[in-house]
Amino acid sequence: MPDTDDDRNQREHRFRGLYQANYRPIQAYAARRVWVHDDAADVVAEVFTITWRRLAEIPAPPGDRLWLYGVARRVIAGRDRSTRRLRNLLAKLQASHRTHEQSPPWDGDPVHTRLLEAVESLRPAEREALKLVLWEQLSHAEAAEVLGVSVNAVGIRVHRAKASLRTALAPGGPPHATTQPAPAAHGSTMPKGN
Repeated sequence: MPDTDDDRNQREHRFRGLYQANYRPIQAYAARRVWVHDDAADVVAEVFTITWRRLAEIPAPPGDRLWLYGVARRVIAGRDRSTRRLRNLLAKLQASHRTHEQSPPWDGDPVHTRLLEAVESLRPAEREALKLVLWEQLSHAEAAEVLGVSVNAVGIRVHRAKASLRTALAPGGPPHATTQPAPAAHGSTMPKGN
């Protein structure tokens, strides 16, 4: 049987009275048990949401406040259990990741180490463009979208990065060389940004 206007008014009046009389005590209860202000506010909000749904079960004063404290205690306990479960899950995932993590086959290879050092010595914008295209296998258009530059700018950066690497890795070349890029072809412009 649907609520009449009178029933709804009585529910709202009862809830308002409970809220006004108990908001501060419930807030203080939560604040003393959780250490983050926003968490305490969330607990209070959940307590009064439950209060609204279960209004008919709440005893008359002074039992009403004790009932609310009981709800707050269960809400906090539930949040604590969820936090512990999340922490345990994250710990298991990290342990699993460490177990499956293996050294790459080139670990300790001086040629590979030299290559990585040469890549890291590139200018940041050119290094990132090169990594997006070669390591992440993005097209120039996709890399341009990631970097927020034109496709042409990505092409120029990748070309310059490869030229710098060729120089750095040439026989007798310096292991950490960062070459200056060749001047841009006549009529082209240097890209701005990253």
